[in-house]
Amino acid sequence: MKVLHLMRHADASQPAPGKSDRERGLGPRGRREAREAGERLMEVLAPLPLYCSAALRARQTLAELCTAWPALAGEPHVIEEALYTFDVSALMHWLMARNDDLESLFLLGHNPGLTNLVNHLVPAAGLSHLPTAGYVQLHLAIDSWACLGDAQGEVALGIFPES
Repeated sequence: MKVLHLMRHADASQPAPGKSDRERGLGPRGRREAREAGERLMEVLAPLPLYCSAALRARQTLAELCTAWPALAGEPHVIEEALYTFDVSALMHWLMARNDDLESLFLLGHNPGLTNLVNHLVPAAGLSHLPTAGYVQLHLAIDSWACLGDAQGEVALGIFPES
């Protein structure tokens, strides 16, 4: 069995004039959401390495998670250009190329890709929208990430911000 941890970045500010989408940072609400998510995740998860989109708002979400969850800061995190995507096919391709020595993966990324990924891997989930700073843990009945396309999974845990 493989375990997939998925988290959407926290609430981002509107882009400043002349800045690209990838340069959008967190607003005050987003910083608060990310810290609260870190506090809640710390209660139910052991710290683990995290693969993070290269977008500023995702990197800032990771920084706030680590502030609230100091043990997470000690893990080796990877800023991954390929995770700055909104496309479920790109996410599937990236995941299927992972090393099978990794029993679990934690991705911090973007919608609609993450919502669509949950619904692709667990059709019964019926997730309409993964909210900002929302987290979902999937248990997948596979032994190899390369078999992800055939995965039969279940949602084991969901943690969403209290708005």
